[in-house]
Amino acid sequence: MAKDLSMREENYSKWYNDIVQKAGLAENSAVRGCMVIKPYGYAIWEKMQAALDKMFKDTGHSNAYFPIFIPKSFFSKEAAHVEGFAKECAVVTHYRLKNAPDGSGVVVDEDAKLDEELIIRPTSETIIWDTYRGWVQSYRDLPILINQWANVVRWEMRTRMFLRTAEFLWQEGHTAHATEKEAMEEAERMLGVYSDFAQSFMAIPVLKGTKSANERFAGAIETFCIEALMQDGKALQAGTSHFLGQNFAKAFDVKFTSSEGKLEYVWATSWGVSTRLIGALIMAHSDNHGLVLPPKLAPIQVVIVPIYKNDEQRQLVVAKANAIKDILVKSNVSVKVDDRDAYKPGWKFNEYEVKGVPLRIAIGQRDVENGTLELARRDTLTKGVYQEDAIAETVAKLLDEIQENLYKKALDFREAHTTKADTWQEFNDLLDNKGGFILAHWDGTAETEEKIKEETKATIRCIPLENNLETGVCIYTGKPSSQRVVFARAY
Repeated sequence: MAKDLSMREENYSKWYNDIVQKAGLAENSAVRGCMVIKPYGYAIWEKMQAALDKMFKDTGHSNAYFPIFIPKSFFSKEAAHVEGFAKECAVVTHYRLKNAPDGSGVVVDEDAKLDEELIIRPTSETIIWDTYRGWVQSYRDLPILINQWANVVRWEMRTRMFLRTAEFLWQEGHTAHATEKEAMEEAERMLGVYSDFAQSFMAIPVLKGTKSANERFAGAIETFCIEALMQDGKALQAGTSHFLGQNFAKAFDVKFTSSEGKLEYVWATSWGVSTRLIGALIMAHSDNHGLVLPPKLAPIQVVIVPIYKNDEQRQLVVAKANAIKDILVKSNVSVKVDDRDAYKPGWKFNEYEVKGVPLRIAIGQRDVENGTLELARRDTLTKGVYQEDAIAETVAKLLDEIQENLYKKALDFREAHTTKADTWQEFNDLLDNKGGFILAHWDGTAETEEKIKEETKATIRCIPLENNLETGVCIYTGKPSSQRVVFARAY
């Protein structure tokens, strides 16, 4: 176990926070509920951004940017939307400070009050749809396929770094379409993009489904989601894609002339993922030795640690380490040579173990003489000696194996922690003793869903898209049910 790292089995929350801090991902800031994302943590986000940005552009989307400030009046135009976000909004009322008359500091200048208060962006549907009104006149102007990389503010009272903070980074897609069919296809397409990213890059298996009415995005007709399972048995919503119907088009009067010459309202979607995906990476893969990263998202895929006893040996092994680095870089592998004199090899091994670097190469004088290298895998904590002349092929093969192994391990965990419950007693026993995804019948009413949540803190995570219809009775009310849904306690 890494030094000073809490045990996952003893205190999961502290273990998580320890990894965030000791792996150098983030730290709490001077602003309550906000975090400083440190270079290593931000490098992971950049890897996520690069992969997702390519996937968005490959599906026809372009990036744009919209203001962080939203006029308060915009929020009153879509009733469900304002109700869903009102409690989390941060509001700007003044634009200037002045010195207090008594010299006690600065105070708000009441003469500098805004004519209309501004909401700091919690999400951008309203400002974007007000903008789209000027962009759309004809069916020829559609579709609009826009994505925005931005920060948002939601004034959370209980926060945890990456998982829930007052300010966080995300992307939000906002698209406009001529038909309901096109908009629904877009919402489902982007759900597929998120699912592919989670499984191919994050090595996390996800369930694709729709949210219940209670859990639906404020202002949406349908919310699609991907749900992941963390190692403590709790679920984490890893991404959402919303079919907004014509709600925002009607609220902001966005109409177009169809090819038949009729004046119609536009159909809309929105979709997003955020820096909480870094929290998902931590909780899905990491262990008591520290962070474990899938190679495709690791800022450093391979670290090379030279081992030497004197200056003569140092020159020899550092030169070899840099030569190996050059070979791997040509194969598009991210490599770091750590030749710092101030730290011993054992200290370095521990540091990169905590940081979750997928592969570590150790090189000593004997390795140089024998043409061999010692490689250590972070996922299995195993070592092996390999021939130097085949290092590019060896590293490529091992990185692929690590990526696949992390996915398989997470999938095996999910399968072992997915259980059916047919009675209220079984449901509660599973929640308290095993956790995970619980497949149970529900009578389809918001009232029952809310009562289950109040009594157990479990929510319906999703209604799976490829759900098998199966007659049964609701675990809570005993009323008829046509299918099982996925319950879990969640972040």
